[in-house]
Amino acid sequence: MKIKPLGDRVVIKMLESEETTKSGIVLPGSAKEKPQVAEVVAVGPGTVVDGKEIKMEVKVGDRVLTSKYSGTEVKFDGQEYTILKQSDILAIVE
Repeated sequence: MKIKPLGDRVVIKMLESEETTKSGIVLPGSAKEKPQVAEVVAVGPGTVVDGKEIKMEVKVGDRVLTSKYSGTEVKFDGQEYTILKQSDILAIVE
């Protein structure tokens, strides 16, 4: 079973990055802020708003930068994902 987003929604998986302070101390996940870089795992087909077609600008596999507290967190098959609108994605990380 897969998650298939509707409209202009995107399913992302947050990327965990190990953070080290300037003095070399490694911070555990509980001490860090929520990560903002994620990988796109599914993309909706797009939508029509006020007669204008909104095309999806991201694709599966893209690394993206998201708004800090955007989207809805879901747990599916033991993995945590976030479903959000394409407008909540700030940039594609290259």
